[in-house]
Amino acid sequence: MVFMASYNDLGVRKIINAAGTYTKYGGSLISSEVIKAMEAASSTFVDVDELLQKSGEYIAKCLNIESALITAGAAAGLTLSAAACMAGSNPDFIKSLPNTENMKNEIIIMRCHRNPYDNAMIMAGAKFVEIGNAIETHLWELDSAIGEKTAAVAFFVQSEMLEASLSLKEVINIAHAKSIRVIVDAAAELPPIDNLNRFAKMGADITVFSGGKDIRGPQSSGLMVGKKDIINICRLHGYPHHAIGRPMKLDKETIMGFVRAMELYLNEDHQKRVKKWEEQVGHIVNGLKGISHIQVFQGYPTQPLTQPATIPRVYVTFDEKSLGMTKEDIALELYEGNPRIAVVVEKKYLTLNPHMLASGEEDIIIERIKKIIIRNNS
Repeated sequence: MVFMASYNDLGVRKIINAAGTYTKYGGSLISSEVIKAMEAASSTFVDVDELLQKSGEYIAKCLNIESALITAGAAAGLTLSAAACMAGSNPDFIKSLPNTENMKNEIIIMRCHRNPYDNAMIMAGAKFVEIGNAIETHLWELDSAIGEKTAAVAFFVQSEMLEASLSLKEVINIAHAKSIRVIVDAAAELPPIDNLNRFAKMGADITVFSGGKDIRGPQSSGLMVGKKDIINICRLHGYPHHAIGRPMKLDKETIMGFVRAMELYLNEDHQKRVKKWEEQVGHIVNGLKGISHIQVFQGYPTQPLTQPATIPRVYVTFDEKSLGMTKEDIALELYEGNPRIAVVVEKKYLTLNPHMLASGEEDIIIERIKKIIIRNNS
Protein backbone atom coordinates (compact mmCIF):
# COMPACT_ATOMS: atom_id res chain seq x y z
CA MET A 1 0.00 0.00 0.00
CA VAL A 2 1.26 3.49 -0.91
CA PHE A 3 0.65 6.23 1.64
CA MET A 4 0.63 9.91 0.71
CA ALA A 5 -1.85 11.69 2.97
CA SER A 6 -2.96 15.20 2.02
CA TYR A 7 -4.57 17.87 4.19
CA ASN A 8 -7.94 16.66 2.89
CA ASP A 9 -7.13 13.04 3.76
CA LEU A 10 -6.31 14.12 7.31
CA GLY A 11 -9.46 16.21 7.59
CA VAL A 12 -7.51 19.48 7.83
CA ARG A 13 -9.16 22.44 6.12
CA LYS A 14 -7.24 24.98 4.09
CA ILE A 15 -7.38 28.66 5.01
CA ILE A 16 -7.62 31.93 3.12
CA ASN A 17 -5.28 33.97 5.30
CA ALA A 18 -6.51 37.55 5.70
CA ALA A 19 -4.97 37.74 9.17
CA GLY A 20 -1.23 37.88 8.52
CA THR A 21 1.90 35.88 9.25
CA TYR A 22 0.52 34.21 12.37
CA THR A 23 2.39 31.11 13.47
CA LYS A 24 -0.90 29.33 14.15
CA TYR A 25 -1.78 29.59 10.44
CA GLY A 26 1.65 28.46 9.25
CA GLY A 27 3.35 31.86 9.03
CA SER A 28 3.90 32.20 5.29
CA LEU A 29 4.15 30.13 2.12
CA ILE A 30 7.64 29.09 1.02
CA SER A 31 8.61 29.19 -2.64
CA SER A 32 9.54 26.29 -4.89
CA GLU A 33 13.13 27.55 -4.90
CA VAL A 34 13.30 27.30 -1.11
CA ILE A 35 11.87 23.78 -1.29
CA LYS A 36 14.53 22.85 -3.86
CA ALA A 37 17.27 24.16 -1.58
CA MET A 38 15.89 22.10 1.31
CA GLU A 39 15.67 19.01 -0.88
CA ALA A 40 19.27 19.46 -2.04
CA ALA A 41 20.41 19.82 1.57
CA SER A 42 18.73 16.54 2.49
CA SER A 43 20.97 14.48 0.19
CA THR A 44 24.14 14.53 2.30
CA PHE A 45 25.57 14.90 5.80
CA VAL A 46 27.36 17.99 7.10
CA ASP A 47 28.72 19.31 10.40
CA VAL A 48 25.72 21.34 11.61
CA ASP A 49 27.83 23.57 13.86
CA GLU A 50 30.04 24.44 10.90
CA LEU A 51 26.97 25.01 8.74
CA LEU A 52 25.51 27.42 11.29
CA GLN A 53 28.78 29.33 11.48
CA LYS A 54 29.33 29.54 7.72
CA SER A 55 25.71 30.39 6.91
CA GLY A 56 25.79 33.13 9.55
CA GLU A 57 28.96 34.58 8.07
CA TYR A 58 27.40 34.53 4.60
CA ILE A 59 24.22 36.30 5.73
CA ALA A 60 26.20 38.87 7.74
CA LYS A 61 28.18 39.68 4.61
CA CYS A 62 24.97 40.00 2.57
CA LEU A 63 23.52 42.40 5.15
CA ASN A 64 26.76 44.32 5.74
CA ILE A 65 26.72 43.69 9.48
CA GLU A 66 29.14 42.17 12.00
CA SER A 67 27.51 38.83 12.64
CA ALA A 68 24.43 36.67 12.13
CA LEU A 69 23.11 33.32 13.31
CA ILE A 70 20.18 31.28 12.02
CA THR A 71 17.93 30.14 14.86
CA ALA A 72 14.90 27.91 15.36
CA GLY A 73 12.52 30.85 15.14
CA ALA A 74 12.55 34.31 16.74
CA ALA A 75 11.47 33.02 20.16
CA ALA A 76 14.48 30.71 20.25
CA GLY A 77 16.59 33.75 19.43
CA LEU A 78 15.23 35.52 22.51
CA THR A 79 16.04 32.54 24.72
CA LEU A 80 19.59 32.29 23.37
CA SER A 81 20.06 36.06 23.68
CA ALA A 82 19.02 36.09 27.32
CA ALA A 83 21.19 33.04 28.05
CA ALA A 84 24.24 34.60 26.41
CA CYS A 85 23.84 37.92 28.23
CA MET A 86 23.44 36.19 31.60
CA ALA A 87 25.86 33.26 31.44
CA GLY A 88 28.32 34.47 28.84
CA SER A 89 30.83 31.85 27.74
CA ASN A 90 31.42 30.47 31.24
CA PRO A 91 31.03 26.66 30.88
CA ASP A 92 29.72 26.25 34.43
CA PHE A 93 27.12 28.98 33.97
CA ILE A 94 26.09 27.56 30.59
CA LYS A 95 25.45 24.16 32.16
CA SER A 96 23.53 25.60 35.11
CA LEU A 97 20.85 27.44 33.11
CA PRO A 98 17.98 28.05 33.77
CA ASN A 99 19.35 28.30 37.34
CA THR A 100 20.76 31.84 37.38
CA GLU A 101 21.32 32.43 41.11
CA ASN A 102 25.05 33.10 40.86
CA MET A 103 25.08 35.29 37.76
CA LYS A 104 23.73 38.57 36.44
CA ASN A 105 20.17 37.50 35.74
CA GLU A 106 18.08 40.67 35.53
CA ILE A 107 16.71 41.94 32.24
CA ILE A 108 15.14 45.38 32.28
CA ILE A 109 11.94 45.80 30.28
CA MET A 110 9.39 48.60 30.00
CA ARG A 111 5.96 47.66 31.33
CA CYS A 112 4.39 48.76 28.06
CA HIS A 113 6.65 46.25 26.26
CA ARG A 114 5.50 43.20 28.22
CA ASN A 115 3.87 40.61 25.95
CA PRO A 116 3.43 36.82 25.65
CA TYR A 117 6.67 36.44 23.69
CA ASP A 118 8.92 37.73 26.46
CA ASN A 119 8.39 34.40 28.21
CA ALA A 120 11.11 33.07 25.89
CA MET A 121 13.66 34.99 27.98
CA ILE A 122 12.17 33.83 31.27
CA MET A 123 12.69 30.26 30.02
CA ALA A 124 16.44 30.88 30.14
CA GLY A 125 16.19 31.93 33.79
CA ALA A 126 15.90 35.70 33.36
CA LYS A 127 14.23 37.84 36.01
CA PHE A 128 12.45 40.89 34.62
CA VAL A 129 12.85 44.30 36.19
CA GLU A 130 9.94 46.42 34.96
CA ILE A 131 10.13 50.19 34.53
CA GLY A 132 7.57 52.83 33.60
CA ASN A 133 3.82 52.36 33.42
CA ALA A 134 1.02 52.26 30.88
CA ILE A 135 1.18 56.03 30.38
CA GLU A 136 4.86 56.94 30.35
CA THR A 137 8.43 55.80 30.92
CA HIS A 138 11.18 58.19 31.95
CA LEU A 139 14.83 58.04 30.95
CA TRP A 140 15.88 58.21 34.59
CA GLU A 141 13.86 55.08 35.36
CA LEU A 142 15.95 53.04 32.96
CA ASP A 143 19.18 54.60 34.20
CA SER A 144 18.39 53.95 37.87
CA ALA A 145 17.18 50.38 37.23
CA ILE A 146 20.60 49.29 35.96
CA GLY A 147 22.50 47.58 38.76
CA GLU A 148 24.98 44.85 39.63
CA LYS A 149 22.59 42.07 38.55
CA THR A 150 21.61 43.65 35.22
CA ALA A 151 22.39 41.41 32.26
CA ALA A 152 20.57 43.25 29.46
CA VAL A 153 17.72 45.52 28.44
CA ALA A 154 14.95 44.03 26.29
CA PHE A 155 13.18 46.10 23.63
CA PHE A 156 10.19 44.97 21.54
CA VAL A 157 9.97 47.08 18.38
CA GLN A 158 6.20 46.57 18.05
CA SER A 159 5.72 48.54 21.29
CA GLU A 160 7.81 51.55 20.26
CA MET A 161 4.69 53.08 18.68
CA LEU A 162 3.14 53.40 22.14
CA GLU A 163 3.32 56.82 23.79
CA ALA A 164 4.54 55.19 26.99
CA SER A 165 7.65 53.78 25.31
CA LEU A 166 11.15 55.16 25.20
CA SER A 167 12.73 55.08 21.76
CA LEU A 168 15.21 52.37 20.86
CA LYS A 169 17.96 54.96 20.42
CA GLU A 170 17.33 56.30 23.92
CA VAL A 171 17.48 52.79 25.35
CA ILE A 172 20.72 51.97 23.52
CA ASN A 173 22.39 55.20 24.65
CA ILE A 174 21.55 54.72 28.32
CA ALA A 175 22.33 50.99 28.40
CA HIS A 176 25.63 51.27 26.54
CA ALA A 177 26.76 54.14 28.77
CA LYS A 178 26.80 51.52 31.54
CA SER A 179 28.12 48.67 29.34
CA ILE A 180 24.77 46.84 29.28
CA ARG A 181 23.61 44.85 26.25
CA VAL A 182 20.38 45.62 24.38
CA ILE A 183 18.26 42.75 23.00
CA VAL A 184 15.78 43.78 20.29
CA ASP A 185 12.79 41.71 19.23
CA ALA A 186 11.88 42.55 15.64
CA ALA A 187 10.27 39.20 14.86
CA ALA A 188 7.57 40.54 12.54
CA GLU A 189 9.10 43.92 11.67
CA LEU A 190 9.60 43.18 7.97
CA PRO A 191 8.93 45.02 5.71
CA PRO A 192 10.69 47.39 5.38
CA ILE A 193 13.67 45.34 4.28
CA ASP A 194 16.05 47.95 5.73
CA ASN A 195 15.11 46.74 9.20
CA LEU A 196 17.30 43.67 8.62
CA ASN A 197 20.37 45.74 9.44
CA ARG A 198 18.92 49.04 10.72
CA PHE A 199 18.73 48.05 14.39
CA ALA A 200 22.22 46.56 14.34
CA LYS A 201 23.57 49.75 12.77
CA MET A 202 21.79 51.75 15.48
CA GLY A 203 23.90 49.84 18.00
CA ALA A 204 21.62 47.05 19.20
CA ASP A 205 23.76 44.16 20.43
CA ILE A 206 21.29 41.49 19.28
CA THR A 207 18.21 41.70 17.07
CA VAL A 208 15.99 38.70 16.37
CA PHE A 209 13.72 38.15 13.37
CA SER A 210 11.32 35.41 12.34
CA GLY A 211 12.42 33.48 9.27
CA GLY A 212 8.95 32.20 8.48
CA LYS A 213 7.10 35.49 8.14
CA ASP A 214 7.93 38.11 5.49
CA ILE A 215 11.24 36.45 4.53
CA ARG A 216 9.17 33.34 3.72
CA GLY A 217 11.75 30.85 4.86
CA PRO A 218 10.84 27.64 6.70
CA GLN A 219 8.35 28.42 9.46
CA SER A 220 10.68 26.99 12.12
CA SER A 221 13.55 29.32 11.17
CA GLY A 222 14.69 32.64 12.55
CA LEU A 223 17.60 35.04 12.38
CA MET A 224 19.76 36.74 14.98
CA VAL A 225 21.97 39.67 13.93
CA GLY A 226 24.29 41.95 15.85
CA LYS A 227 27.70 42.24 17.41
CA LYS A 228 30.11 39.42 16.71
CA ASP A 229 31.25 38.78 20.28
CA ILE A 230 27.76 38.23 21.71
CA ILE A 231 26.43 36.36 18.66
CA ASN A 232 29.35 33.92 19.01
CA ILE A 233 28.37 33.38 22.64
CA CYS A 234 24.76 32.78 21.58
CA ARG A 235 26.05 29.94 19.37
CA LEU A 236 27.53 28.26 22.45
CA HIS A 237 24.10 28.21 24.09
CA GLY A 238 22.31 26.77 21.06
CA TYR A 239 21.97 23.54 19.13
CA PRO A 240 23.96 21.34 18.57
CA HIS A 241 25.68 22.11 21.89
CA HIS A 242 24.43 20.64 25.16
CA ALA A 243 23.02 23.86 26.58
CA ILE A 244 19.69 25.61 27.18
CA GLY A 245 19.11 25.83 23.42
CA ARG A 246 19.63 22.14 22.68
CA PRO A 247 15.88 21.43 22.25
CA MET A 248 15.64 24.30 19.74
CA LYS A 249 16.94 22.07 16.98
CA LEU A 250 17.67 23.25 13.45
CA ASP A 251 18.02 20.67 10.70
CA LYS A 252 20.37 21.26 7.79
CA GLU A 253 17.40 21.48 5.42
CA THR A 254 15.87 24.38 7.36
CA ILE A 255 19.19 26.21 7.49
CA MET A 256 19.76 25.97 3.75
CA GLY A 257 16.11 26.74 3.04
CA PHE A 258 16.44 29.92 5.07
CA VAL A 259 19.64 30.90 3.29
CA ARG A 260 17.89 30.58 -0.07
CA ALA A 261 14.83 32.47 1.19
CA MET A 262 17.09 35.30 2.34
CA GLU A 263 18.83 35.45 -1.04
CA LEU A 264 15.46 35.71 -2.77
CA TYR A 265 14.23 38.30 -0.27
CA LEU A 266 17.25 40.55 -0.77
CA ASN A 267 16.74 40.51 -4.54
CA GLU A 268 12.97 40.97 -4.52
CA ASP A 269 11.06 43.99 -5.84
CA HIS A 270 9.51 45.11 -2.56
CA GLN A 271 7.79 48.14 -4.09
CA LYS A 272 5.90 45.75 -6.35
CA ARG A 273 4.71 43.82 -3.28
CA VAL A 274 3.52 47.03 -1.60
CA LYS A 275 1.63 48.03 -4.74
CA LYS A 276 -0.10 44.63 -4.81
CA TRP A 277 -1.19 44.97 -1.16
CA GLU A 278 -2.53 48.47 -1.78
CA GLU A 279 -4.49 47.24 -4.79
CA GLN A 280 -5.95 44.31 -2.83
CA VAL A 281 -6.95 46.56 0.06
CA GLY A 282 -8.52 49.10 -2.31
CA HIS A 283 -10.42 46.35 -4.10
CA ILE A 284 -11.87 44.99 -0.85
CA VAL A 285 -12.82 48.48 0.37
CA ASN A 286 -14.61 49.25 -2.90
CA GLY A 287 -16.30 45.85 -2.88
CA LEU A 288 -17.76 46.36 0.59
CA LYS A 289 -18.76 50.01 0.25
CA GLY A 290 -22.45 50.82 0.12
CA ILE A 291 -23.58 47.71 2.01
CA SER A 292 -26.12 48.47 4.72
CA HIS A 293 -24.99 48.42 8.35
CA ILE A 294 -21.24 48.34 7.70
CA GLN A 295 -18.53 50.94 7.34
CA VAL A 296 -15.19 50.20 5.71
CA PHE A 297 -11.96 52.12 5.23
CA GLN A 298 -8.27 51.65 4.49
CA GLY A 299 -5.64 52.41 7.11
CA TYR A 300 -2.52 51.36 8.98
CA PRO A 301 -2.12 49.94 12.50
CA THR A 302 -1.61 52.46 15.29
CA GLN A 303 -1.36 49.92 18.11
CA PRO A 304 0.83 46.80 18.36
CA LEU A 305 -1.08 43.71 17.27
CA THR A 306 -0.45 42.11 13.90
CA GLN A 307 2.90 43.42 12.74
CA PRO A 308 4.33 44.96 10.69
CA ALA A 309 2.54 48.29 10.83
CA THR A 310 3.84 49.18 7.35
CA ILE A 311 1.27 47.04 5.51
CA PRO A 312 -2.14 48.62 4.72
CA ARG A 313 -5.27 47.07 6.22
CA VAL A 314 -9.00 47.01 5.61
CA TYR A 315 -10.92 48.08 8.73
CA VAL A 316 -14.59 47.11 8.96
CA THR A 317 -17.16 48.16 11.57
CA PHE A 318 -20.70 46.81 11.83
CA ASP A 319 -24.00 48.09 13.16
CA GLU A 320 -24.15 45.09 15.44
CA LYS A 321 -27.55 45.94 16.90
CA SER A 322 -29.22 46.12 13.48
CA LEU A 323 -27.50 42.97 12.24
CA GLY A 324 -28.02 41.00 15.42
CA MET A 325 -24.38 39.91 15.14
CA THR A 326 -21.12 41.08 16.66
CA LYS A 327 -17.84 41.40 14.77
CA GLU A 328 -16.71 38.32 16.70
CA ASP A 329 -19.74 36.40 15.38
CA ILE A 330 -18.91 37.44 11.82
CA ALA A 331 -15.24 36.50 12.20
CA LEU A 332 -16.25 33.09 13.54
CA GLU A 333 -18.67 32.51 10.67
CA LEU A 334 -15.95 33.40 8.17
CA TYR A 335 -13.61 30.95 9.87
CA GLU A 336 -16.12 28.13 10.08
CA GLY A 337 -17.44 28.60 6.55
CA ASN A 338 -16.23 27.15 3.28
CA PRO A 339 -13.61 28.15 2.39
CA ARG A 340 -12.28 28.97 5.83
CA ILE A 341 -11.23 32.63 6.10
CA ALA A 342 -8.99 33.89 8.91
CA VAL A 343 -9.29 37.56 9.92
CA VAL A 344 -8.28 39.65 12.94
CA VAL A 345 -10.76 40.97 15.50
CA GLU A 346 -9.53 44.13 17.19
CA LYS A 347 -11.19 46.19 19.90
CA LYS A 348 -13.17 48.31 17.45
CA TYR A 349 -12.73 46.61 14.09
CA LEU A 350 -12.73 43.46 12.07
CA THR A 351 -9.44 43.77 10.21
CA LEU A 352 -8.33 42.26 6.90
CA ASN A 353 -4.60 42.04 6.20
CA PRO A 354 -3.43 41.48 2.58
CA HIS A 355 0.07 40.35 3.59
CA MET A 356 -0.51 36.66 2.86
CA LEU A 357 -3.46 36.89 0.45
CA ALA A 358 -3.10 35.23 -2.95
CA SER A 359 -4.40 37.09 -5.98
CA GLY A 360 -8.14 36.58 -6.35
CA GLU A 361 -8.78 35.65 -2.73
CA GLU A 362 -9.97 39.19 -2.02
CA ASP A 363 -13.05 38.52 -4.21
CA ILE A 364 -13.92 35.45 -2.14
CA ILE A 365 -13.67 37.52 1.05
CA ILE A 366 -15.93 40.24 -0.37
CA GLU A 367 -18.61 37.76 -1.40
CA ARG A 368 -18.55 35.91 1.92
CA ILE A 369 -18.94 39.09 3.97
CA LYS A 370 -21.70 40.31 1.64
CA LYS A 371 -23.63 37.06 2.06
CA ILE A 372 -23.45 37.27 5.84
CA ILE A 373 -24.63 40.89 5.90
CA ILE A 374 -27.40 40.44 3.31
CA ARG A 375 -28.71 37.36 5.12
CA ASN A 376 -28.94 39.27 8.40
CA ASN A 377 -30.52 42.29 6.70
CA SER A 378 -33.43 40.25 5.38
